Amino acid sequence: MRSRTDAEVRELLRTSAAGLLERLPELADELVKRGRESDEAYRMTVPFEDHWKSTHEGLRVGITAILQPRHERRDVAYAQTVGRRRAEFGLPLDSLMRSYRLAAQVTWNGVIDIIGDQGQERLPALLRSATHVWHAIDRQAVAAADAYRRRENELLGRTNQRVNAMLDALLEGRADPAVAGVAAGALGLPEHGRYAVVTTRLPAQPDRVHRPDEIGGLRFLWRMRPDLEMAVVHLGDRELDDLVAAITPVVFASAGVSPVVESLADLGTARRLAEVAMRTCSGTGPEIARLDQRLPAALVVCQPELAGHLAGGVLGPIIASSDGGVLLATLEAWLRCEGSAVRAAAELYCHRNTVFNRVRRIEQLTGRSLARPLDVVELSLALDAVRLLPGT
Repeated sequence: MRSRTDAEVRELLRTSAAGLLERLPELADELVKRGRESDEAYRMTVPFEDHWKSTHEGLRVGITAILQPRHERRDVAYAQTVGRRRAEFGLPLDSLMRSYRLAAQVTWNGVIDIIGDQGQERLPALLRSATHVWHAIDRQAVAAADAYRRRENELLGRTNQRVNAMLDALLEGRADPAVAGVAAGALGLPEHGRYAVVTTRLPAQPDRVHRPDEIGGLRFLWRMRPDLEMAVVHLGDRELDDLVAAITPVVFASAGVSPVVESLADLGTARRLAEVAMRTCSGTGPEIARLDQRLPAALVVCQPELAGHLAGGVLGPIIASSDGGVLLATLEAWLRCEGSAVRAAAELYCHRNTVFNRVRRIEQLTGRSLARPLDVVELSLALDAVRLLPGT
């Protein structure tokens, strides 16, 4: 009995397939019409001609597969082709899956139209054939979805590579105005706007690094280098103070912040200035340096040879003295405290008279007076050279 029913199912499917192939253009028209009416994504992303041709061919290949041995069927391979093409068009995967469910309805309704008037005796075979039809289309849908996801991942990878390449070109100063305009669209940023660049050294424990794309309402585009990270930040109407406050919780080493620049084409300059600012940091702990607040120190690190001569010529006698370390610490505190002996003494944990005594010794050894502005400039720059350029 089972073999008889199976034979009836095969015969019914062959009869249905032959009838469906004769109605192929009509079925394609119905499927495309219903698909485009019910799904705006198809109307917006897939041209009508491509939609109709691929639907017509998909129905032809799928229906023909009913008449073929399994090893000759092309329905799954064609479904994979459709999946890849729909990913390239940008059609949502849900829309693609909905189209296969709709194809199953249209195909099965076509079978009912062909077989339904042939008598009740064929009803058992008709019901069993439904399993074959729906299973075949489900198999095609699964193949299309797998191919769609693979192609989508490929395209996403290429897009990310392209975006990163453009971002690198901007940061390295290799982008001309035309490239900057294209990059603006790819990055989703205005070509002309207020930007800053942040550079930060990698911490001793890289697993602590966290690079969120948005911090404090500011958008960050991060790029990794072997020894540092850098980020382009779109400031909008925000200020550098806001930027520093935003990155403070996620900076675990030295960091530099560039001045504000006015376009994507200026990011190369901003990146170089951010690196200069970062070089003004001393020590291993977290420290954020804004270039606009570190200009004297930036001059020192940018001219190490001259800075070495300055340090030796101004602070050489102090460095050579037995209490040089104490005197340098006192000079740094005095300058930081704006000449207040009381505040400097509090920082140095000594009496203010001790601070005065050390200041006089500094002036005697260097031949400079901390009461003369030009001498203070020399002492300050020389001190930065000693602090930032080991061996000076």
